[in-house]
Amino acid sequence: MTAGLPLRQMQQLARDASDAGFSGLVITEAGRTAYLSCAAAALAADIDVLTGIAVAFPRSPMVTATVAWELADVTAGRFRLGVGTQVRAHIERRYGTEFDPPGPRMREYVAALRAIFAAFRGEDDLDHDGKFWKLSLLPPMWSPGPIDAADPPVDIAAVNPWMLRLAGEIADGVHVHPLNSPTYLSETVLPNLRAGATLAGRTLADLEVIVPAFVAPGATPEERDEWREMARVQVAFYGSTPNYAFIFDQLGRDGTTARIREHQKVGDIAGMAAQIDDELLEQFCVTGDWPTVADRLGERYQGVATRIVLYAAGMAWARDPASLVRWGGIARALGGAR
Repeated sequence: MTAGLPLRQMQQLARDASDAGFSGLVITEAGRTAYLSCAAAALAADIDVLTGIAVAFPRSPMVTATVAWELADVTAGRFRLGVGTQVRAHIERRYGTEFDPPGPRMREYVAALRAIFAAFRGEDDLDHDGKFWKLSLLPPMWSPGPIDAADPPVDIAAVNPWMLRLAGEIADGVHVHPLNSPTYLSETVLPNLRAGATLAGRTLADLEVIVPAFVAPGATPEERDEWREMARVQVAFYGSTPNYAFIFDQLGRDGTTARIREHQKVGDIAGMAAQIDDELLEQFCVTGDWPTVADRLGERYQGVATRIVLYAAGMAWARDPASLVRWGGIARALGGAR
C-alpha cells in the first residue's frame, strides 16, 4: 500500500516492488490523485495496480469509467478499480459535491460504471437512467472503443454492515478498512459480505476480499517496536472516526473512540495513541521477526483475505528503498509473489 507520489517516484516504487516480489500495489488517494499514480506505476512495471480507493462522488461515472478503461488497457487487465464514498466532510467541504445518501448513491455509481463499460465495448447503447446520474450520449468519436482486456473489476470500500452487504451484492470485491480485528472480520465483514452475495445468487468465493494489515516486522525488538508505534498512532487516528467506534465496542472497549476524540480536540497525538494499549493493539497489528511474521499473517487472515496488503511497506520504501526486499519476502512467503 502506498499513497500517491510524485510520478517519477511512483515509477521507481513500482519497479522496486516488482523486483522485491510483490504481486501488486494498492494506491490510496489523499493529496495526490490515485489514477495518475496508477498510470505511472503501470508504465514502469508489470505489476497489479489497484486504487484502494479512489474517491467516487466528485467524479462523474463517465470520468471514472474512462480512466479505468485506459488503465485496464495499459496493464493488460492487471488494474482493479477500487472506489469509495469517503466521508461527508471531505465530499461536501473539500470537493464541493453531494454526499447523501451515500449507500444508494454508491449502488447507482457501480451500475453506471457497468453500463458505460458495456457501451465502450459496443455491446449496448449507453442508457443509464438513474436518480443521481442520467447518461445517454456516447457518439463513436467520444468512446475509447473495445480493449483486449476484460472490463476493470469494480471493488468498493466498506466498513459498516450496510455497505459490506452492498459490496457482497454488486461489487467484484471489497476493500476492508485497515482498522480490522479478527472479531470484526468474523462478526461483521464475512457475515455481511455473505448476506449480500446471497442476494445476488453468489457466494463469498465470487468476491475479492482485499485486507490491509498493520505489520510490525523486525530483526530486533527495537525495530519491531518502531513499526508497532506507527501502527498504534494509525489505529488511534482511524479509531477517532465515530462511525468506526463499534469496532472497539466489539472487543469490549466501549468508549475508546470518545476518549481518543477528547485528545484529538486539543491536538494531543500522543494522548490519542495512548488510548490504544498493547493488548488492544494486538487486535490490529501482527508483530514478529522477519522469518515468522508471514506465518502469523497467514494464520490471522486464512479464510478471510484473498489479498493481504502490507500497510506500511510503502512507508518503509520511502525511508529506505533497499528495505523493500525484506517486506517483499513477506509477500513471497504468503504466496503473493509474482
